[in-house]
Amino acid sequence: MTASNGVPAEAARRHAELSQEIDEANYRYYVLDSPTLSDAEYDRLMRELRALEDEYPELVTPDSPTQRVGAPLITEFATVPHLERMQSLDNAMNVEDLLAWDERVVKEVGKVAAYLCEPKIDGLAIALVYENGRLVRGVTRGDGRAGEDVTLNVRTIDSVPTRLTGEGWPEVLEVRGEVFLTVEGFHQVNEAQAEAGKPPFANPRNAAAGSLRQKDPRVTARRPLDMLVHGFGAWRGGKRPDSQSGSYELMRGWGLPVSDRYRVVQTMDEVRAYIEYYGEHRHDTAYEIDGVVVKVDQFPLQRRLGSTSRAPRWAIAWKYPPEEVNTKLLDIKVGVGRTGRITPYGVMQPVEVAGSVVAYATLHNEREVKRKGVLIGDTVVLRKAGDVIPEIVAPVPGLRDGSEREFSMPTHCPECGTKLEREKESDVDIRCPNARRCPAQLRERLFFVAGRSAFDIDALGYVGATALTQPLEPSEPPVENEGDLFDLTVEQLLPIKTVVRDQRTGLPRIDEKTGEPKVVTFFANKEGRPKKIVHKLLQELEEAKKQPLWRVLVALSIRHVGPSVAQDLAREMRSMDAIRNASEEELAAVEGVGPTIATSIKDWFAVDWHREIVDKWAAAGVRMEDETTAGPRPLEGVSVVITGSLEEFSRDSATEAVQERGGRVSGSVSKKTDFVVVGESPGSKYDKAVKLGVPVLDEAGFRVLLNEGPEAAKNVTQSGDA
Repeated sequence: MTASNGVPAEAARRHAELSQEIDEANYRYYVLDSPTLSDAEYDRLMRELRALEDEYPELVTPDSPTQRVGAPLITEFATVPHLERMQSLDNAMNVEDLLAWDERVVKEVGKVAAYLCEPKIDGLAIALVYENGRLVRGVTRGDGRAGEDVTLNVRTIDSVPTRLTGEGWPEVLEVRGEVFLTVEGFHQVNEAQAEAGKPPFANPRNAAAGSLRQKDPRVTARRPLDMLVHGFGAWRGGKRPDSQSGSYELMRGWGLPVSDRYRVVQTMDEVRAYIEYYGEHRHDTAYEIDGVVVKVDQFPLQRRLGSTSRAPRWAIAWKYPPEEVNTKLLDIKVGVGRTGRITPYGVMQPVEVAGSVVAYATLHNEREVKRKGVLIGDTVVLRKAGDVIPEIVAPVPGLRDGSEREFSMPTHCPECGTKLEREKESDVDIRCPNARRCPAQLRERLFFVAGRSAFDIDALGYVGATALTQPLEPSEPPVENEGDLFDLTVEQLLPIKTVVRDQRTGLPRIDEKTGEPKVVTFFANKEGRPKKIVHKLLQELEEAKKQPLWRVLVALSIRHVGPSVAQDLAREMRSMDAIRNASEEELAAVEGVGPTIATSIKDWFAVDWHREIVDKWAAAGVRMEDETTAGPRPLEGVSVVITGSLEEFSRDSATEAVQERGGRVSGSVSKKTDFVVVGESPGSKYDKAVKLGVPVLDEAGFRVLLNEGPEAAKNVTQSGDA
C-alpha cells in the first residue's frame, strides 16, 4: 500500500513513530531534564529517521525532528528569541563520516588552510548577550529560535563575567557556550541531594541543567556551575575577527572563559590524531566530554559553506562511543570479596557501552542501593568510563510500570552460608566473618596474590585461582590457603577440573551448548599431559619468591595495607619479622601508617593461620627481608609521583629505584609531593602538579634525581616552583 504522496504506507508509519518517539525524548531531555532514552539509543533513532527521509524526501517537513533543534518550549521561564538562531551539529560516528564531511567542504571551497579542534563538552548550551560590555541576558538553546531566560541564574556562575574587560568588544555580542558541572562538582551536588533525601542526578549534564533552571537563583548559586565559550552568534559593531581561533583569543582577552584545550591544525591527519588523543585521554579533563568538534577555522570559508536548516556545514561533531546507556536491571545479587566484604551488583540485560558488552555492574553497598533508589526491574542508567568497572548510576522512574520490587540484603554468605555481620554498628559494609573457610574469600585472595601489585604472576588468572581452591570432586583442593601456593607440584595440578567463574561476580559461567555450568580441565590437555601454562606457572612462582618485601606485604591482604602503605613499612622496617614483632605504637609511628592501619596489622598477625601463611612462604624461600643499603640514602624523605609511560623504566622498576634510595612513591599529587616524574601521556597528575607548583621531571631529569639527588634534580625541572 502507498500513501497519497507516493511514500509506502509502512515507511510513512515508521516515520511517524520515530518522529513521535524523538519528540518525546527531546521534551524529556531539554525541558524536564529527565531523559528516558540513552544517548546511544537517541542517536540510533535519529539515524534511522534520516535514512528514511533520504530514501523518501517527501517525508521531510518543517516540523520533522531532523529539521529542528531541541524540543518545543514548555517552561515556567519566560521565552525570549535568540538574536541569531542556535543550531545543532551533524555527527561523525566513524572515520568514513569525517572524511566524507571534509570531502564536501573541499569540494565547495577548495583546500582548507586550518581546522580548529576542541573537546565537545557534555553540558547545557547557552547564549549570553552583552550590550556595551554588560551582560544583559542569558538564554538556553530551547528550539534554536527561542529559549528560556535564565539571566539571574547565569549571573551566579563565577566564570561568567557580568562586564567584559579590555577593549574592542562590539556594541552587541551574543556569546555561545556550554554550562557544565565538573565531575567533582557533580559528586558534590549528588551528595547534597542525598543529604536532603532527594534522588541523585543521573549525570553531570542533567545536574547542570537542573541547577541552571532553579526558580530561586540562590539555589543555583550553591551549585558549582562552570562555563566555556565555543563561539558567537550576533556581532554588531566593532571589527570582527577573521577566524574562529582569532575570536577565541579576543574573547579570552575580554574575560570570557575560553578552553585552553582547542588546537588549530592544517591537515585531516592532524584532526584524526587530536580525536585519537582525546579518545584515550577522555577522562583527563575536569569535565565530561562526549566527542570532539571540528570546525573550518576561517570565517570567510564558513560563510561560503553556510548551513542547512539545523546545522552548519562548516563544522562536525565526532562522537565517542557512549559511556552511558539505558538497560533493564533484571536482578540484584551479591558478591564476596577477599576480605569478606559483601558487595551488591546488578544483573542486567546485556548492553554495549564504551565498546564492550556489559551484563553486570557494581552497586557498592546496601546504603548505595537505597540512596540511588534503584528497584529490581527498573530501567537504569548504566555508566562505563573507559576501563572503570561498570556502575549503575540511577533509575529512570518515568519508565516504571509497577512490577518493580525492592532489594533485600541477604543475612547469610551466598557461598559458605555463614551469618553476615557488621564489625561495628555504624559500618556501611557487611562482611562474611568466615575468612579461613569461605571458598569465595580464598578464591579472591589467591587471585589477588597473583595480581600486579602483589607477586605479579601472569599464569595464575581467575580461572586458575578457582581451580586451585575449588576443584570438582573427588579432587581435593591443592591450596587450602595462600600458604600452600609456593609448594605446588605438577602432580597436584594435572587432575584438577573446575567450574569456570565470572571474575566480576564469582558466579559460574554457563556453557551455551549444554546450559550447565562450564567445566574445564585447566592444567592438563586431552591426553592428560601438562599444558604449557603448568610450566609457566611453576617458573613464575619461583621468580615471585624474589619479589621485594613490600609486594609480599600487599599479597597478605591485610586490611588497609595497599602498595603505598606496604612500601612505607618495608622502607622503614626492612623485614617481615620486624613488622610482625613491632608494637602498635612503633607501627603507627611509620610515615603513612597511623593508628588505624597499625591496629589492623597487629590484628592480622594475632591470627594463628595468618602467621602460618607467612611461615610457609618463608620456608618455601619467599623473600622476607630487604637488603639494607649501606651508607646514606640520597632520597630519604623525598616523595615522588610517577605518571605516564617511561622509555627505560617500567612503573615497577621506577618505583623500586626510588625506594632503593630511600624515597617514597605516592599515587597522588599534593603540596607535599617533592617531584612528579612525567612520561608519555601523563594525564591529570601532570596538570595538578603544574597547578600546585610541584617540580616536574622528564625521564632525563628522573635519572638525575636517582643518580645525583634532589638538589641536582631541582635544576632540571620542567615546571613548578624550581
